[in-house]
Amino acid sequence: MRIDEGGALEVARRFAALLQAERFGESVGLFAPPLRAAVSAEALRLAWTTEAAGQGGITAVEEPVAEAGGADPVRVRIPVTCGGGRFVVVTSVGGDGLLQGLRLDAHGDAAWSPPHYVDADRFTEREILLGTGPLAVPGTLTLPVGAGPWPAAVLLGGGGAFDRDGSSGPNKPLKDLAWGLASRRVAVLRFDKVTFTHPDRLPPDFTMADEYLPHALAAVGLLRQQPEVAADRIHLLGHSMGGKAAPRVAAADPSIAGLVLLAADTQPMHEAAVRVARHLAETAPGPSADEMVSTLVRQARSVADPGLTPDTPAELLPLGFSAAYWLDLRAYDPVATAARLACPMLVLQGGRDYQVTVADDLTGWQRGLAGRPGVTIRIHEHANHLFFAGSGRPTPAEYARPGHVDPAVVDEIATWLVRR
Repeated sequence: MRIDEGGALEVARRFAALLQAERFGESVGLFAPPLRAAVSAEALRLAWTTEAAGQGGITAVEEPVAEAGGADPVRVRIPVTCGGGRFVVVTSVGGDGLLQGLRLDAHGDAAWSPPHYVDADRFTEREILLGTGPLAVPGTLTLPVGAGPWPAAVLLGGGGAFDRDGSSGPNKPLKDLAWGLASRRVAVLRFDKVTFTHPDRLPPDFTMADEYLPHALAAVGLLRQQPEVAADRIHLLGHSMGGKAAPRVAAADPSIAGLVLLAADTQPMHEAAVRVARHLAETAPGPSADEMVSTLVRQARSVADPGLTPDTPAELLPLGFSAAYWLDLRAYDPVATAARLACPMLVLQGGRDYQVTVADDLTGWQRGLAGRPGVTIRIHEHANHLFFAGSGRPTPAEYARPGHVDPAVVDEIATWLVRR
């Protein structure tokens, strides 16, 4: 059964009214089961409040608009006007009258275009598949033109449901890196995360290890089979949580030649979630922001509690992650794991990053890897979390504006990989 446009718009109006009233618990009642499993009420609150903070506070939620084309489910856009900009809630309504998908599009009218440092004549691309069975994920292999063999990097995206490009609004930082590095004679493999491709198939005890290790190791194995790739020069390049996970992947495959860690966090994630929430609340203060902070503080205490068990309900924990996910994270020390590795590392940090910071995270790498040979640690003072250059107080609004990974970052990574 399919829903007509009028019915879809009525559902979207109810959802818009609940969002405007910040009644997030009732909002998720309109979600189809797979979406409800992937997005909790608190995750929706966090996303909504974060976007509001970045755009100067919400002033109006406008009339929903159905996209033309007669698609099933019906795709609907809900424009939201803010004090310093606007964003769009994009959703789709199925025949059962429930929302099938959801994303907040901060800059939906802006198309990604290659950065100036890309030379598309210097590389080719082909689609690949990593893994087998219901959790296999698609990806892209980017190869420099020529016989090689070339050094290579597997890109590991940040935490959450990211595609292979790390798409965020109009920006694709992982695609910037892939094309920028391939223009500089580095082979790159990037892939859609399983949380993006199969959010409805993840088991209840899904962990960060499940999120990264199977497909990262498969990517390394696939690169080794390529005649254009130097099998002894395959590296991991992880951003944010992907950087945090990279030492864990390398520990599982000692043949990995080196690690590049971009904005890799070392502070326990439940503590970082509270810190970031407080930063956002200062940016756009209000009752919803205060509620977000108090909820995360309460949930973070549950993660830190020695009595946390796999049976603890996810709604009592931050970000909608299961107790199994938090227990796995709590037991993993990325710095200690990295210190036990023999491979070289390049650790880069943005000076304007408020999510992963110099004070809260980079100091962990500096202390844990001090005196270890083969480690380079550098701060790009003007870079934010995506390694886009900027100035002034960092806010989420920066991520809504089109930008690219700083060429100085791409050059530094490429030089390090090629020299290795």
